Amino acid sequence: MGGKVIGSTIFVRTVNVPLKENAYKIVIGRGILPLLGAGLKSLKIGTDAVVITSPVIRRHHGHALAAGLKKEGFSVKFFEVPEGEQSKSAKVAFPLMERIARHDSMRGLFIIAFGGGVIGDLAGYVAASYKRGVPYVQVPTTFLAQIDSAIGGKVAIDLPIGKNLIGAFHQPKVVWSDVSVLATLDQRQMRNGLAEAVKYGVIADKKLFAYIARHYRQLLDLQPAALEHVVVRCSRIKAGVVVADEKETKGIRTILNFGHTVGHALEAAGGYGRYHHGEAVALGMRVAAEISRQKGMISAADCVKFNGILSDIGLPAKIKGVSLANILRIMQHDKKFSKGKNRFVLAQKIGKVKVVAGVSPSIVEKAIRAYQ
Repeated sequence: MGGKVIGSTIFVRTVNVPLKENAYKIVIGRGILPLLGAGLKSLKIGTDAVVITSPVIRRHHGHALAAGLKKEGFSVKFFEVPEGEQSKSAKVAFPLMERIARHDSMRGLFIIAFGGGVIGDLAGYVAASYKRGVPYVQVPTTFLAQIDSAIGGKVAIDLPIGKNLIGAFHQPKVVWSDVSVLATLDQRQMRNGLAEAVKYGVIADKKLFAYIARHYRQLLDLQPAALEHVVVRCSRIKAGVVVADEKETKGIRTILNFGHTVGHALEAAGGYGRYHHGEAVALGMRVAAEISRQKGMISAADCVKFNGILSDIGLPAKIKGVSLANILRIMQHDKKFSKGKNRFVLAQKIGKVKVVAGVSPSIVEKAIRAYQ
């Protein structure tokens, strides 16, 4: 990881993702959105930028993005999709690809995913699918996307029966994270992202966990120094995991799914509208920690500490409006399950987790009931 000053006020940090065939950089800083065009020029990925975004993001930040791109000679075309998880669907993705095809002038088209996790997943999936793959760039505008979903090349859309069931691995050419754009987020969106930040502390970094416990108020208040610290640290952790296991074939990358087995089921069971992703993952992490405690893998004290930080942040502590039967039914379609056996990422202590297959259904049900 390195850092450099651009001009007199902008400090930029870079985190390398040194994959053998698809290496790229995560660029993190304040006020760097207008500099994206200059950053892309050296990548030589094309001249025709197709920006997939939402109306709200375009209204807040579209001008700064477009101006910086046009200044460097790129053409810019915006395609807007609705807010929310419902946009991660075939009903949105395929008409969007048709619109892009009608626009495509064969001048070197590339895609910019300009938004949160939903936009990043959708735009990445479109980039992976259109013409069997075109270059794309991640410009995440939410805390959750900057620390997690924009990194690693997992792109997907949902089916009604389960989340992320249609997708691919398609690495971006660069991830461009400007923490200044987070100033437009509301508290629910920030808590949503903080759930994933806590996840990183639990799976890999007890110091990060302690930092969040001490500074969650500053993070919720959008204090730039605290935001930068967490975005950089989480980016480094995820980059390391992705490099070690790019396509989740070695079992290493699976640790990033701590809390996601139940979390994804909650999202689907709630019709992708009741819970935001981070809220569902927070509940999923509580359940995973409870399974870990029941199996004697984590101490009761660590379990209390873990639940405490989620509650301090303001993340949900009870599963509401979703039945146990529906959660269990949807979990059967989880991509992490293998050869008829469930697989959970379980905590051994703060900073270390383990993938465990074949957890007793009675333990899983008991853990879910503990939060109903």
